[in-house]
Amino acid sequence: MIHGALRGFWFTWRVDGDHRKPSPPRPLHRRVCIFDRKALTSPNSNAMTPTERRASGWLASIFALRMFGLFSILPIFAIYAKDLQGADTVYVVALTLAIYGVGEALMQIAFGAASDRLGRKPVIAFGLMLFITGSVVAALSTSIYGVLVGRVLQGLAAISSAVTALTADSTRDEVRTKAMAMIGVSIGMSFIAAMVISPIVAGYVGLAGIFWMNAALGIAALLVLFFVIPDAPIRDEPATMVRHGDVLFDPNLWRLNLGAFALHACQTAMFVIVPTMLVNNGGLPSPEQWKVYLPVVVGSFMLMLFPMVIAEKRGKMREVFLFGIAMLVAALIFGGVTGGTSLTLLAILLFLFFFAFNLLESMQPSLVSRLAPPAVKGFALGVFGTTRAAGFFIGGIVGGAVSKHFGNNAVFYVCAALAAIWFVAAFSMQPPPVKSKEK
Repeated sequence: MIHGALRGFWFTWRVDGDHRKPSPPRPLHRRVCIFDRKALTSPNSNAMTPTERRASGWLASIFALRMFGLFSILPIFAIYAKDLQGADTVYVVALTLAIYGVGEALMQIAFGAASDRLGRKPVIAFGLMLFITGSVVAALSTSIYGVLVGRVLQGLAAISSAVTALTADSTRDEVRTKAMAMIGVSIGMSFIAAMVISPIVAGYVGLAGIFWMNAALGIAALLVLFFVIPDAPIRDEPATMVRHGDVLFDPNLWRLNLGAFALHACQTAMFVIVPTMLVNNGGLPSPEQWKVYLPVVVGSFMLMLFPMVIAEKRGKMREVFLFGIAMLVAALIFGGVTGGTSLTLLAILLFLFFFAFNLLESMQPSLVSRLAPPAVKGFALGVFGTTRAAGFFIGGIVGGAVSKHFGNNAVFYVCAALAAIWFVAAFSMQPPPVKSKEK
């Protein structure tokens, strides 16, 4: 840290010229990333600065923690819940699983708005402490109702909007989609990690061990937040008065909110049936399904970098965004037509789905942060996070109901119809304004 400070001082002295000759003050945004020569000479460069990479990477890790908390009990809870008092009905077990998403949906807007007024880091810290408390309550509980209370507290720790807002604050427009891509892939990797790690940990220490692991990760996230993640730079933003109602009824933002709901409803609805299909049609038992998920998610992420670069460098944000939705529709129709009757077909389905998912998951928060007024950016991302959590919750319920009454193929067709509605709504969206480059 001391070395970096000395280096920054030396570089500032060299840039400003002879220290004995006063130089005129520079605009504030030219001093944001003082440690990076490229940022000084080319403030609109598409390359991330070291500070931006560090902030984005570590914030993505905190986001992954939240998603790991959501996914970690999915593969094991139905098995281990039988040992809890009061877990004698499927309804109570399902409610305990779903209540996390309900709590998150309720608090996203409040936490996002609070981060606009109180600052991002204090709100994130408060949310992490709630998450830790909920994890401890669930770990110490011997009844299903105690675990339910713990899951409520975990869900109420809705820091996703504040984390996303801090990521937006810490990056320039030119590289923001790359930063959001880190968060997007962290969701996919946290899902894979949960599928692989949770059964192993639970096999040794039971359900309580999963919650103790979540608590430990929450403490680690707090340390990272205060000692690793740099403060967001102060930027020159126009001071405008904006009402929250203007954000709620903005057509471009509502198209993105609809997309958040549709995308995550499709994800959870699919994974109501895909794990079983991998067992029955693909002959792959549950502990080995990560062998499909891991290469599919990593491969699809690498492939989606190409259209993302086109979107950023060539100003084709709208076109690439619509392409991503079209790919999502195509993947879901493919699943419905083929029925995922073999492991190969299921792998192709998952690859196409995660290609579209990772691309859209990367672009949507970036678009929200660029279209929302700076003064209410956290609030706008909170609304976005609420619709995303609602998609998680409703997608699972609808997916299960449709599968039970109409079969697995119908789930794919219903999701494809929802994605098609999103495509029609998004077709008239306006891309974010392109900032003129400095000369």
